[in-house]
Amino acid sequence: MKKVVKFGGSSLASAEQFKKVGNIIRADESRKYVVPSAPGKRFSDDTKVTDMLYGCYAVAEMGKDFSKELKGIKARYEEIIKGLNLKLSLDEEFKTIEKNFKEKAGKDYAASRGEYLNGIIMANYLGYNFIDSAEVIFFDAEGNFDAEKTNKVLKERLQRENRAVIPGFYGSNPDGTVRTFSRGGSDVTGSIVAKAGKVDLYENWTDVSGFLVADPRIIDNPKVITMITYKELRELSYMGATVLHEDAIFPVRQAGIPINIRNTNAPEDAGTMIVKSTCHTPEYVITGIAGTKGFVAVNIEKDMMNSEIGFGRKVLEIFEKNGISFEHMPSGIDTMTIFVEQKDFEGKEQQIIAGIEREVEPDSIELESELALIAVVGRGMKATRGTAGKIFSALANAKVNVKMIDQGSSELNIIIGVSSCDFETAIKAIYDVFVQE
Repeated sequence: MKKVVKFGGSSLASAEQFKKVGNIIRADESRKYVVPSAPGKRFSDDTKVTDMLYGCYAVAEMGKDFSKELKGIKARYEEIIKGLNLKLSLDEEFKTIEKNFKEKAGKDYAASRGEYLNGIIMANYLGYNFIDSAEVIFFDAEGNFDAEKTNKVLKERLQRENRAVIPGFYGSNPDGTVRTFSRGGSDVTGSIVAKAGKVDLYENWTDVSGFLVADPRIIDNPKVITMITYKELRELSYMGATVLHEDAIFPVRQAGIPINIRNTNAPEDAGTMIVKSTCHTPEYVITGIAGTKGFVAVNIEKDMMNSEIGFGRKVLEIFEKNGISFEHMPSGIDTMTIFVEQKDFEGKEQQIIAGIEREVEPDSIELESELALIAVVGRGMKATRGTAGKIFSALANAKVNVKMIDQGSSELNIIIGVSSCDFETAIKAIYDVFVQE
């Protein structure tokens, strides 16, 4: 059996955390490939190394002396090296970084050094081989990830390595310069390595014991989801639930490799297993609840709307021309409602309203702002009668007024629109009726 193990910044923030990680890796022979992030915060007011690197490079870009900032970054790594009792010096690496900063090597290069240096320390600490991600992960000339080339080169490299450390977050452009994924991209690297290495499991170690049924900032000690499908995860992630970088799902999903979300600080916890499909019966009817505030509903009314061919297309084209995508579009015989993000809509509302008036001549257009959308997701809903009724009964008892309901044909999720002021109350009511009863 082979596993890829990816560790987040909080898992590698200090020598003490490194030791926990070392114990986890050594406890299982199948943990062959390690993907580290840059050191995260050691305490709440601390600064992540990636942010320190961005700050340092900003000073260098202005042509000012950045030696103080670079010295602070070096001190973070030396603290880890000393705490692990390693005979390792990063002096030459920091001389190279200083030279490249002076030569304006770019923000991507600057940010990537956090993972790069942590990877060197990790490889030294474990006795594993170090693979520079710039040599095996590639982007094309337009800056898009080159999956085909990466998979070919990385696959060949991993076949020669029994155990290796591959830093997360970055790769290289066709000209050899460093390019990073978006923030949180170490999750993506782990997924890419898992696919190329043809591993059996991708373990993603972080500071939570798995994916939670609901946001812990709203629900006290929410239950952990033991198993979730990629489709369910996609629905929840889209509505704001964040544990994994969204792009991390696709390489392993294609290869049918499960992801296990685990907690570095509680390695005995089983965490959450993310799988392509399962016959595993979910513990609750719903798998998870997630939501986002900040939406506007554009309500359009017109008699005989249903018989006017092309009405919906004309309306949506107006949003498209203004560069605004819609979230949901519930409709009736003579009504149509478009839900869009308020921050995108506000600056263009008059152009859009004027466009709708001009193109379809509605009887009325009304705007309702400060709305929230909540997704109730679960593969168990399809086989359970009365799920929607249960949700709306719970919301009615909590005195929450439902503005919109939208259920997909897959019966995997139900989207509910409520006023932003009722957002937390609604999530608590739904959680309580399905999980706490």
